[in-house]
Amino acid sequence: MPEGLPTSNGTQILVCIAITAFIGIATWLKVRQAKAHDGSSKDVFLAGGGLSWLFIAGSITLTNLSTDQLVGMNGNQMALLAWWEICGFFGLLILAYVFVPIYYRNNCTTVTELLEKRYHGKSIRTLISALFLLGNVLIYLPAALYSGALFMQSLFGTEISIIYFAIILAVISAAYTILGGLRAVAVMDTYSGIGVLGLAMLIVILALAAVDFDLSGVPAERLTMIGASDSPIPFHTLFTGMIFIQIFYWSTNQNITQRAMAAPTVKEAQRGVLAAAAIRILIVPPIVVIPGIVAFKLFGDVNDAAYGMLVAQVLPGWLSGAFAAMVAAAVITTFSAVLNSSVALYSVDFHEQFIGEVNDHWKLAAAISILLTVVAITLVPLYQNAESIINLLQQLNGLASMPILSAFVAGLLFRGVVAPAAIGGVIWGVALYGLFTFQLEPAGIITMHYIDFMVVTLVTSVLASLTINFMLGNRARFVGFRAAVTED
Repeated sequence: MPEGLPTSNGTQILVCIAITAFIGIATWLKVRQAKAHDGSSKDVFLAGGGLSWLFIAGSITLTNLSTDQLVGMNGNQMALLAWWEICGFFGLLILAYVFVPIYYRNNCTTVTELLEKRYHGKSIRTLISALFLLGNVLIYLPAALYSGALFMQSLFGTEISIIYFAIILAVISAAYTILGGLRAVAVMDTYSGIGVLGLAMLIVILALAAVDFDLSGVPAERLTMIGASDSPIPFHTLFTGMIFIQIFYWSTNQNITQRAMAAPTVKEAQRGVLAAAAIRILIVPPIVVIPGIVAFKLFGDVNDAAYGMLVAQVLPGWLSGAFAAMVAAAVITTFSAVLNSSVALYSVDFHEQFIGEVNDHWKLAAAISILLTVVAITLVPLYQNAESIINLLQQLNGLASMPILSAFVAGLLFRGVVAPAAIGGVIWGVALYGLFTFQLEPAGIITMHYIDFMVVTLVTSVLASLTINFMLGNRARFVGFRAAVTED
């Protein structure tokens, strides 16, 4: 860890604890106003279908915006990374106008239920749910804990191990999921979001003021929005794999769509998604790149330590405890949201399907939450060797994202495709992208950027599904985009 960071300060820690406790109390007071809980899956995982647009927007925003973005994107120390958030705006529009109506019309609790209904088979639902669960447990949960713990260590000092910060964050996060389900997670997301976004924008202003709003001396490649071929986001990839990554993440990813499925009506859900889209395009891009660029001018190339170092440099001491609380809240909301989604996938897609009916989802959710939390904590040390956490996450996501999206594409745009064919396409995609990531690309056999290769993976996975479907003696009929949106 770089030198010059502040050591732990008792006042900072007390302020952090006080604000975290205040958010918890405010959340409890709001959640207790809800009607009596019945222990159903809709009660635990969809907040009883009672979330207003405000809480949907807040939950979507904070589920995505954690230290993965604040630490990881600023860790690249270049403006290019803002494209992830800018393009996310369009991904949310697709969620609002295409997928939300589909999920509500099919009365889904998990996105995988839609696949079962489209393919008339549980096997594809089970496979996709398993991939989501593996991604959450192996990638999203430990990465959120690691990036949050890294920032807290940067802010408070190096004498405390990252794993201790991770344990504290994990325990608080699990408590929200266990005690309040999605309702508590969404409320806390919204309350925390106001502070997180406000203080993050303050950091942007203070960072620019620290260099007199002068970024001269920063290399041009770190300021440009036109990525070169060897940059993290080459410009042409915005027109190839980027849009499909956004469709997968915002429209077919259980961690995000679960929030949009918790409103009383389609229109209320769409309002919440559109509000989240507005936040995504207006507020998020500057807070995930400008501090990193300023940190480059002040400290040089320090990778994922950039954000913590900058905050320690520019934020007044009396505010550092409040900011630590907001960062902790961002981690807690993301972790608890992903944890709640993971428990929903297990409970609805596995336990109810293969073990038996669940009379009280609260009890089952508590047990699974504890188990997954322990696993996530044990995996945190593995992320300490990553040069850039955000680039690592995007590459790992490719193993499942495009293969999963291919199942939705084949199921929505075609009729007559059977579940085994869709499974074949998914398996093909996972194998192909894994071969590219771990063999062909490192050996220089294929030099295509991983975002470009995601298009190859998606297209060939859909073609594999259709080919296998034909070999099984079935005819697939293309019905087009309009039918995909309007048909049951």
